[in-house]
Amino acid sequence: MMIPRVIEARYVDQYVVWLRFSDDLEGEVDLKDELWGPVFEPLKDQDRFRQFKVHPELHTIVWENGADFSPEFLHSCIRATA
Repeated sequence: MMIPRVIEARYVDQYVVWLRFSDDLEGEVDLKDELWGPVFEPLKDQDRFRQFKVHPELHTIVWENGADFSPEFLHSCIRATA
């Protein structure tokens, strides 16, 4: 099984991100409950949260402070709500 890759991401609202994966799965994921621990706490600031990018080599969303979520985790979150 191929590892899903995030190919597009858009900020939606609060802590919600819309994602599209290389296998055509797309949907929204609310990361509010995942923002704990030293690297994620700063992302509770919504201005900081919305400044993610799709990393060209990691194929997931990343923030300037080094925070990221694995593409497999994000993919499973969307599959669970689809």
